Amino acid sequence: MVHVRSPETVSSALAASDAGVSDAENAVRHGVAVKTIRRWRRDYQRRGLPRGQTQCVARCPRCDGAFLELEAYGELLGWYLGDGHLTTGRRGVHNLHIHNDLRYPATNARLAALMGAVKPGGRPHTRRRPGMLITTVSWRHWPCLFPQHGPGRKHERPIVLEAWQREAVEAHPAAFLRGLFHSDGSRSANWTSRRLRDGTVRRYDYPRWQFVNASADIRGLCCWALDLVEVPWRQSAHRTISVSTRAGVARLDALIGLKS
Repeated sequence: MVHVRSPETVSSALAASDAGVSDAENAVRHGVAVKTIRRWRRDYQRRGLPRGQTQCVARCPRCDGAFLELEAYGELLGWYLGDGHLTTGRRGVHNLHIHNDLRYPATNARLAALMGAVKPGGRPHTRRRPGMLITTVSWRHWPCLFPQHGPGRKHERPIVLEAWQREAVEAHPAAFLRGLFHSDGSRSANWTSRRLRDGTVRRYDYPRWQFVNASADIRGLCCWALDLVEVPWRQSAHRTISVSTRAGVARLDALIGLKS
């Protein structure tokens, strides 16, 4: 986290800490919170991070023509459409937040890596909510990469990809589907039964993937991407897209992997 105190204040507080001044007294002496003193000691004394306000000067692929890792972007786009949103902070900086279940540490680590790949030099940070981990990266240019951002919920406004976004998905449809299904999808066991000619009932168990989203536009993008990789799908409920055939599930397993 970037501090807003002067370098002189930070240096004085760290020197006092080194001299044995307690965190509480140090906080009063320098006019900061006790948790700030503790954070400075953690970041600057123990971890050795550079002091002073620094800014990541990552250039924008849309504004400046900077390189964009398309596969990582395609996957992050899927996550944004599923469980992501943008907020606006100070000085025109936007924050990309992705929500995911705490039960999937490998996926949460992957999310941080994706954000770092799309915004080189970005520093993802996380915070916990009950049963959930929120991964966040700040950047002025997130709206350039996610022009679908706007007021209101996604299902209450049109969600249409721009031409360059469609090209990115067409180049890496599996990555886009991974983001969608790992955010708003699930893989579960399903079953059905059939009465045979001799009158007995046989039960059949099989896995299936489901993608659930309130936005018809986002569901349409999911179906379009599934068509790109030739995975059969059907709309099994008002908000649900299902992949249930044995071949379709096997292909989607191979393309996007299981959430972990």
